[in-house]
Amino acid sequence: MSLYLDYNATAPLRPVALAAFEQAYAHTGNASSVHAAGRQARALVEDARQRIARAAGFSPAELIFTSGGTESNHLALTGLKVAARLTSSIEHESVLKNSAHAQRLPVTADGLVDLTAARALIAAAKRPALVSVMWVNNETGVIQPIAQLLGICREYGAYLHVDAVQALGRVALDVPVDLLTLSAHKVGGPLGVGALLVRAPLDVEPLLCGGGQERGRRAGTENVPAIHAFAAAVEAALADLPELQRRAAWRDAFEQRLLQVPGTVIIGQAAPRVANTSCFALPGFKSELQLMQLDLKGVAVSSGSACSSGKVTRSHVLTAMGLPAEVCNSVLRVSFGWKTAESELISCAEIWTELANSVIRKASGA
Repeated sequence: MSLYLDYNATAPLRPVALAAFEQAYAHTGNASSVHAAGRQARALVEDARQRIARAAGFSPAELIFTSGGTESNHLALTGLKVAARLTSSIEHESVLKNSAHAQRLPVTADGLVDLTAARALIAAAKRPALVSVMWVNNETGVIQPIAQLLGICREYGAYLHVDAVQALGRVALDVPVDLLTLSAHKVGGPLGVGALLVRAPLDVEPLLCGGGQERGRRAGTENVPAIHAFAAAVEAALADLPELQRRAAWRDAFEQRLLQVPGTVIIGQAAPRVANTSCFALPGFKSELQLMQLDLKGVAVSSGSACSSGKVTRSHVLTAMGLPAEVCNSVLRVSFGWKTAESELISCAEIWTELANSVIRKASGA
């Protein structure tokens, strides 16, 4: 048996993205060259720029291609010159480590940004301020109140950057935020390509200097095949969005099976969540032991973020939510997507409940 249920780490490459990659790779040409081959490469890049920008509610000139979500977050946080920065306490490490001196917006026990506290902190911040909050949490799947946060930012003259890496293809990107981070491989595109969208008249200073690529905002030869495939994956993900949202029923049924094991906790269950993510814990059944046992049975899941060099460490997200250590130390995340069958979730739940019940029996001496 082989069950891949770690889409929040990376999704399988979509056939349409692979076809687009191969199509672009068959053409030789640097997108900065003025000859015919270069112009053809440039046309592929600009076509992708238009398609992705349109999907995110920006104009093509506002999109900067990057190597992925981490670079885009770094560029947003360090490239926009502001007097103060504020981020939530549950952001991805690529935000937290690029805003070490930022004020942290607290979250509720459900994993939602505390809007009352956020308003007070944003109101008191030096102006202009940059607020950075992810749209969907990568560990819990909780959807943040982005529209309300944007309203607060507008009220106090602050800019709002949103890491939408886990939101693209899972919720409608229908709030006109100031800066938006996207990544291809979370929606079935290739690894190593992403985008930062910066709403005019704002602009960012480049991290990478050299050539004049990306209107001088990000030097380096464009990865034409990956960019072309990125656009194909984005459009496919948006077309699949209604079906994915209907699959919240799959997640709910999966969680009901887990809850048959006494002591099981569903993280963020009371908050709005994306349909494809379930974060749960059985206190006393350590995450690393669960991961190893599931892996031996051919089930690929995670214990949270996949961006910690393969380490299983206590989640700063769950800690910020105020969850006790015994929950934080036993959490797992199951995430699925375009290629998942409902039967795979059922199988995963059956395997996990068997393992969990075995742990309970051993603990009770039965």
